[in-house]
Amino acid sequence: MSEATPQFVFETTARAEHIDELGHVNHKVYVAWAEEAGVRHWRAFASPEMQAQYVWVASRLEMDFLRETKLGESIRVETWLGELRGARFDRHVRILGTNGLEKARARTTWAMLDAVKRRPARVPADLAAAFARPVA
Repeated sequence: MSEATPQFVFETTARAEHIDELGHVNHKVYVAWAEEAGVRHWRAFASPEMQAQYVWVASRLEMDFLRETKLGESIRVETWLGELRGARFDRHVRILGTNGLEKARARTTWAMLDAVKRRPARVPADLAAAFARPVA
């Protein structure tokens, strides 16, 4: 996975419903956090008009689970965009513990759809350039 400056970050905490029979956060929660990073990033960036015009769907996910997360641990989820290819781009996600150690990392591929037609829509160059900047 490429390393880059995060364009969007959110923080969360491992809650009781995240914990599996092994006593740590279940892998499916890491997957949900990776998806949440993409959704939150788009919603923080896109105007209501853009959100009405375009929707995103995840078409691929690769994830490495590196360290366990225990109940009550604070988590930092960082994301940034990768290569743009027509209607698709890669999104990178890094999930970190409070000590800065990487808990999981993911690379997802997202496709932009026309919100009305539900068909792939090429990402306009101006939208891609603006979306690639960090969101405050």
